[in-house]
Amino acid sequence: MPTYDYECTECGHAFEKFQSITAPATRKCPACKKNKVKRLIGAGAGIIFKGSGFYQTDYRSSSYKQAAEKDSKASSPKSTSDTKADKASSKKSPNESKASSTKPS
Repeated sequence: MPTYDYECTECGHAFEKFQSITAPATRKCPACKKNKVKRLIGAGAGIIFKGSGFYQTDYRSSSYKQAAEKDSKASSPKSTSDTKADKASSKKSPNESKASSTKPS
């Protein structure tokens, strides 16, 4: 249920009232008891998001975060030193490739 802002046009008294959306607007001022109240346009409630993200980073359980971290470590690519060693072993010098491809007669 929303909170509505009202102001009396007779005495200038401003007040808020917590009421249903379908309820009729208040007409009587609580200060001067006259029927000269108008409903004001309110800004409504603001939403504040704190943190670096929303659901995935801030509101997940700690067990989920730990499992996700393990999965990301397991599926991460090889380190740069491993890939350099693999590339070096796959490259052969031209003399080595000719020597291994020719059969002695």
